[in-house]
Amino acid sequence: MEMVKEIYDGIYKIEVPLPGNPLKVLNSYLIKGEGRNLLVDTGFNRAECREALLNGLGMLGVDLKETDIFITHMHADHSGLVAAVAGEKSVVYCSGVDAQRLEWSLLPAFWEENQAHVASFGFPLQEYGKDMLRLPGRKYSPDRVPEFNMVKENDIIDIGAYRFICVETPGHTPGHLCLYEPDREILVSGDHILEDITPNVTMFYKGLPDPLGEYLKSLGKVGGMDISLVLPGHRRIIRDARKRIGELKQHYENRLNEVLNVLSKGRMTPYQVAGLITWDLNCSSWEQFPMEQKWFATGETISHLEHLRHLNKVQRLRNNGNHFYELKI
Repeated sequence: MEMVKEIYDGIYKIEVPLPGNPLKVLNSYLIKGEGRNLLVDTGFNRAECREALLNGLGMLGVDLKETDIFITHMHADHSGLVAAVAGEKSVVYCSGVDAQRLEWSLLPAFWEENQAHVASFGFPLQEYGKDMLRLPGRKYSPDRVPEFNMVKENDIIDIGAYRFICVETPGHTPGHLCLYEPDREILVSGDHILEDITPNVTMFYKGLPDPLGEYLKSLGKVGGMDISLVLPGHRRIIRDARKRIGELKQHYENRLNEVLNVLSKGRMTPYQVAGLITWDLNCSSWEQFPMEQKWFATGETISHLEHLRHLNKVQRLRNNGNHFYELKI
């Protein structure tokens, strides 16, 4: 397997391993310019990721002093090493929303409040409380955050022969960004569009009120663009963007119908619903799911239920501090 590969003229993919993580590898991209380079996403803040990223950049003869960094979104597998690889003269691009969330992620109170938030939707925090420190988003986040250059919709980043347009694609995170090069019809998609797997669209603490609804809008937005090549944050390069977007839309439609079918059995917490729907994990039962995967599954189930609530198909109730959902009659 090639750890460094030229994908397009002057655009290189560096595979950064994510040990013990189902995603396996982060695709970091290096766009070479004449005066400055641009590095897109970094990997977890852990030694194996840093070694692989620096080795890949070394193979390409890249000087970090001449390299700027673009963070597609706040998740630690994309942002964890940002402070470690940013030079004194590096411009570090990120959306204002996710830059703020990265700063919050350095505060223990943020994680405590986030855990209490998910616990109110049925997640058994009392059972897993001591294990929460193992969540990758907390354990491998940046030690500190650099000064960000906040970018937004239609901002331009020029690197060498390329002129990238920032595209706001909220959903996977509240401030997710893609980069679009219209002349070459290239989309650097972060986790917005992935091949083989679907992005985790979860209900964030202090996040979007309807993250799945925003994600589906973002899919439609990108689906209307002329795209010949998608460079995703994980797994394979995508050559047929419209086909993949259609598959993703169908997946979420199927999952929403599955959630409605589960709720036909009666009122439930999101954690209970998550245990009754299908997941693409090598486990024979919900009870065998690792704690981390139950956490992600519960968050994703909340986002589906909230989207159905916004569609006026289910209603949310609260009893003794816990949230329950039931079909709306």
